Amino acid sequence: MEEFTDVFLMVLLIVGTLGVLYVNNLFVATMLLGAVSLIMALIFVNLDAVDVAFTEAAVGAGISTVLYLGTLALVGANEKPRGKRSPIPLLASLLVGGILAYATLDLPKIGSVDTPVQMSEVTERYVYTSPEEIGVPNMVTSVLASYRGFDTFGEVTVIFTAGIAVLLILRQLHRRREDEETPGNPPFQKVKAEGSPHDLVPHVVAKLLIPFILLFGLYVQFHGDFGPGGGFQAGVIFAAGFILYSLVFGLDNLKKLIPVHFVEIILAAGVLIYGGVGVVSMLKGANFLDYNILSADPIAGQHLGILIIEIGVGVTVTAAMLCIFYGFAGRSDELEKNNGE
Repeated sequence: MEEFTDVFLMVLLIVGTLGVLYVNNLFVATMLLGAVSLIMALIFVNLDAVDVAFTEAAVGAGISTVLYLGTLALVGANEKPRGKRSPIPLLASLLVGGILAYATLDLPKIGSVDTPVQMSEVTERYVYTSPEEIGVPNMVTSVLASYRGFDTFGEVTVIFTAGIAVLLILRQLHRRREDEETPGNPPFQKVKAEGSPHDLVPHVVAKLLIPFILLFGLYVQFHGDFGPGGGFQAGVIFAAGFILYSLVFGLDNLKKLIPVHFVEIILAAGVLIYGGVGVVSMLKGANFLDYNILSADPIAGQHLGILIIEIGVGVTVTAAMLCIFYGFAGRSDELEKNNGE
């Protein structure tokens, strides 16, 4: 039964991926891409990689789909006519895929004791020693937040940089647009996105769901030590709740609730919170991001350090997602105004 499930999910994954490549309607391609991400999450669950599945479902099938839809509001859902198709990319993909498939034939079965990962001393250390050194039941959290804390800090910095880059690019395009306005044309005025007062059902359902979405985000944020979750997943869930609020009640209402300048501040604050833990540990005479020094009890220091840096991760991810959404949503409002004129 398990092998049948693996084959079935793999077939669905291949069919969905081919559908994304060959459909002409970009909206349909976006929906298929979200389905592909959800199938990948199911495959990760079947492989017992629940943390990775959680991230794939939240980011790939969730927030990415919303951002793709925001992009379609700018470029339209119809794909431009394609030129003459060449078989070379298909042949190259088939060749590389065949080589990869052939290379997997010599690999041991999943979960086998002969797997190189199972026989590694590093794996044994993580499995048997990390509960005593870190005191965190979820080994994924102990690895990402403690053993690989510096690497995770780099990932958070990349997310921060991506959010800043989107803001700079979209603002530069907006300034260029204002400079290109001729004196004979009326100045551009942004359309207010107030939401529709007639959509009673979405309004009621959103008011019921959004508090539970945010509450679940808090659970994921602070339960990452004991189960799947953490700052990355929680940040995406928080952002999804706020974006849902914007889609139902209007972008202007969300900006009144969470102003753009406040999002920019917390975007930087999350990185500073993470890096600040490392600076404090250095000031206390330890290495960068060595949480043991944060408390008299090393285990308590590990828990405190992981808690604080996970808060920094969650804040940064939430702010970055909102920055990107604000940028694309604002551009879509401009597009609607231009089409109206």
